[in-house]
Amino acid sequence: MKMVLWRMSRTEIDQVIDQSTQRLLKVATPPVKFWLLVYIMQKGPEDHDVQKALEESRQYKPRVRLLRKLREDGTWPISGPRKAQEDAGPGPPYGWTYITMLRNLYWLYEYCADSDEGHIEESLEKILSWQSDEGFIEGAEADMIPRPYYSGFALSILRAFGKRQSDPRISRLADWLFRMQRRDGGWNIPYIQDMRYDSEYKFMRLEDFKELVRQGKTKPYLSEDYNDIPSCYWTSISALRGLSWMPDHGQIHAIKRCGDFILGGFFKRNRHPGFYRSEVNWTILKFPTFYGSGLTALDHLVSLGFGRQDPRMDAPIRWLLGARSKDGFWYQTDRPHAMNDQWLTVMALTILAFYAREPTSTIANARESPLEAFRG
Repeated sequence: MKMVLWRMSRTEIDQVIDQSTQRLLKVATPPVKFWLLVYIMQKGPEDHDVQKALEESRQYKPRVRLLRKLREDGTWPISGPRKAQEDAGPGPPYGWTYITMLRNLYWLYEYCADSDEGHIEESLEKILSWQSDEGFIEGAEADMIPRPYYSGFALSILRAFGKRQSDPRISRLADWLFRMQRRDGGWNIPYIQDMRYDSEYKFMRLEDFKELVRQGKTKPYLSEDYNDIPSCYWTSISALRGLSWMPDHGQIHAIKRCGDFILGGFFKRNRHPGFYRSEVNWTILKFPTFYGSGLTALDHLVSLGFGRQDPRMDAPIRWLLGARSKDGFWYQTDRPHAMNDQWLTVMALTILAFYAREPTSTIANARESPLEAFRG
């Protein structure tokens, strides 16, 4: 389906969704089937097929393995070389232990796990134990520069597993992200994507500059001094990953500004080197979604209510429809990957389903986990 109308009607999009959904249901793994039934087909928790998919997901081998390897302290083992590198650094949460926790928790949520299983709750609490006084989650880079990428990722995981903004730690984490938002609506990595361009630092090796930052030997950092520098699309998308769960936080205007910034830059080259600079990153189908792409951006945007009422969504949705193969699936590469391609397809269908629905205004509702209905 490579030729797509300028703006497909809702009926035509619904036909695409229905065709691909029926084909995917025939081969879907239990967790993929669960998300298809709930997000695409809008089945409720009382539905027999939903209950069956959830029960089968509990027995799904990748999920069982992740829970079995999750240790009592909330961490997973990492390789010897990475552990040695981590031990030589500034200490937790620097290193691959933290990155592995975020990524594995991401997968456990996709596999329909709940926080009371295994040691998931201990893992969530360990992440929160690394929260700084300012509100961000420290780590995972050796320079310990706070990154909206990791804090947005952590916020999305914490909220997905049921941590509420009534928890002051969650509100502080969201507040830090909002405080770091820039005038154009996006985010940059502090120091690296702003102060780094100052004349006294721009010719330094990046690692030497990071060491200056780590030692506190740079000039005082004030983010408002760098509002003339454009934000980074991929840092902004990662911040929005967490904030897409927080529109009820009272910062609707700030979240909409980020959506506007991302939509305004869709398909454009990133201004900052070293972080997905090429514009082709928008149109590469990447999975898992913590690798930034246009697919990830659309997932966050439609969850906030950016849909058919916003003409800026037309081109990204046309691209997404054009990336669909004749068999109704979305593929990461020409070489099939059974699992990733299923997840890419259910994600693309979720985006189209949310897009086709008709919210009355942009930023309609907070992203909610359908698993909430199964929590006590």
